[in-house]
Amino acid sequence: MDNGALWYRRFLDGDDSGFVEIIKCYKDGLILYLCGITGNVHLAEDLTEDTFVRLVTKKPRFAEKSAFKTWLYAIGRNIAIDYLRKNKAVVVVSAEELYSLQSDEEALETAVIKEEERIELHRAMGSLNPDYRQVLWLTYFEDFSAKEVAQIMKKSVHSVETLLYRARRALKLQLEKEGFVYEGL
Repeated sequence: MDNGALWYRRFLDGDDSGFVEIIKCYKDGLILYLCGITGNVHLAEDLTEDTFVRLVTKKPRFAEKSAFKTWLYAIGRNIAIDYLRKNKAVVVVSAEELYSLQSDEEALETAVIKEEERIELHRAMGSLNPDYRQVLWLTYFEDFSAKEVAQIMKKSVHSVETLLYRARRALKLQLEKEGFVYEGL
């Protein structure tokens, strides 16, 4: 059982500090993931809050068929998709605004270079189809396995692997088209 599952069990048993630990551990990653779906960091923050509210109010059963993080991100994804279906409007936030949240602890020169690379990468990712963005984000930024991504995206593992291959290829082509060579691809 992973830490998230242990904290959730503690919360269900009446220990509110377990829920606080869940928020501390998963909030930032969930916001960034949902921002990739919605294209709006403020909306992603609201949807992350809705995800945590759902845990508190509905107390859904965690069946432990996956990692807790996988289960939590699937709930967040479903909430985001429901919201987008109901509202049918996507507000776009620039990559610069998204990265204004990055911490200032790194050395200035290194931070500027990394920032520029990430902005270019996110711009290029923003031009890809939504499934490509999701599979890239979950795999490379959240370190989910293909099986976990398949559970979150409600696809087969083979579909996710194929989607990931195509997404990487499309991202590389997009970056090259923009004159940017990203060594991580």
